Amino acid sequence: MLDSSGHLNGAPFLKDENQGLYEPSPQFKNLAKVCEYSSKSNTAVAAAIPYFQEWREAAHQIKKYSLANLDKLLVQFESNMKARGVEVLFAQDAAEANRLVLEIARQHNVKSVVKAKSMVTEEMELNHVLEEAGIRAIETDLGEYIVQLAKQRPIHLVTPAMHFSADEVGQLFHEKLGEPYSAEHAALTAIARKRLRAEYLAADMGVSGCNFAVADSGTVVVVENEGNAGLSTSTPPVHVVLVGIEKIIPKIDYLPLFLNLLGRSGTGQKLTTYTHLIHGPAPGKKLYVIFLDNGRTKVLQDPHAWESLFCIRCGACLNACPVYRRVGGWSYGWVYPGPIGSVLTPHLVGLEKAGKLPFASSLCGACGEVCPVKIDLPHQLVHLRHRAVNEPSPMNSAFERLQWKLWAWAMCGPRRYGLAMWAVRIGVRMAKFLPWHPDKLGAWTRGRELPKVPTHSFRSWWQERSSQKGKS
Repeated sequence: MLDSSGHLNGAPFLKDENQGLYEPSPQFKNLAKVCEYSSKSNTAVAAAIPYFQEWREAAHQIKKYSLANLDKLLVQFESNMKARGVEVLFAQDAAEANRLVLEIARQHNVKSVVKAKSMVTEEMELNHVLEEAGIRAIETDLGEYIVQLAKQRPIHLVTPAMHFSADEVGQLFHEKLGEPYSAEHAALTAIARKRLRAEYLAADMGVSGCNFAVADSGTVVVVENEGNAGLSTSTPPVHVVLVGIEKIIPKIDYLPLFLNLLGRSGTGQKLTTYTHLIHGPAPGKKLYVIFLDNGRTKVLQDPHAWESLFCIRCGACLNACPVYRRVGGWSYGWVYPGPIGSVLTPHLVGLEKAGKLPFASSLCGACGEVCPVKIDLPHQLVHLRHRAVNEPSPMNSAFERLQWKLWAWAMCGPRRYGLAMWAVRIGVRMAKFLPWHPDKLGAWTRGRELPKVPTHSFRSWWQERSSQKGKS
């Protein structure tokens, strides 16, 4: 829910609310396979372009310029849009953005809303806000529609229902919609199409996100693969665009570069199926654009972190991340999962709530290698780790500092290390005799058994082996 500052609270990392992190399930095994396949496929598509690295560098520099000149570009975009009859509004936080959407809805007597895919509306919890106001909101992206029916949150930036099998979707449609059960992809798609077509025609307002907002032409760019965004934005009499302030790019000439990068890095396509360029309202209709800050200017103030706002939401870093593959999106406790969530969420909701997220990484560097706009995610994670242990956060409690001091002491000498490992082996062997459940050892053990302690340690095995070699 929203707190007094207008931000979503976000569930604390490593807590019971975040299913999947310490409770392995078949869903997350399937997720790992899908992510690995997507990552390999996207990498192969990118590798086929001999100048792909030049594209990445160019996009990096354009985003850098855009954010350095954000104030001017926003004014330019606003001026161009207003000249065509578009109302452009600015919201400091999620609460204000929700208030603006509700005011527009009441002004036009809106009773039902169709929504194209938008991570910003997830930030705002717009569906819940509309529902509380008595307005019916329907997600029209197939993946979002599935997770909405299941009363879940998206698990991925691009493919929100990646963890569902066709069988599970068939069961869901049967239980929630009363449709005959089927696990055939074509049949399931037909069911969703039939249901959603009626929603488009009945809706009083359409809501969408925005992939790119072009300043010099005053253009809202929405890309998709299903056609639902086009119907959501053009069929209802009112269209509201919700866009983070960082989505600005300076010129329409730069758009093909970003479209090439987004398609290849997001879904392995040369180009997404539909690219909508919206310059103003259709005759007789209304168009509103709401720019949302919601903590983004705080990110801009950190010179070591502002690159995280370069993100074009392709999801490539999630697919490549071994941690995300194992735990899924919900474990990160908020809207943005994976490596980009680990560097962005602490800025948007605060280190005191998300200070553990930067530590949810092996620092393997895979995320930085695949990012199409060359965000240095590994170094951003290290930067936020440094902040988390030097500023008020869950990682900076007295108990946490004591733990790390003991760990550092044990790691600083071979005898200390040997003593520490001896104590660990004894502790694991004795755990089953303790009067309390192993859950008390921490969240990691929930759903897992403690490892079996080998008869001989690696050090003793190595010493014996070295001794035998010396004798021979």
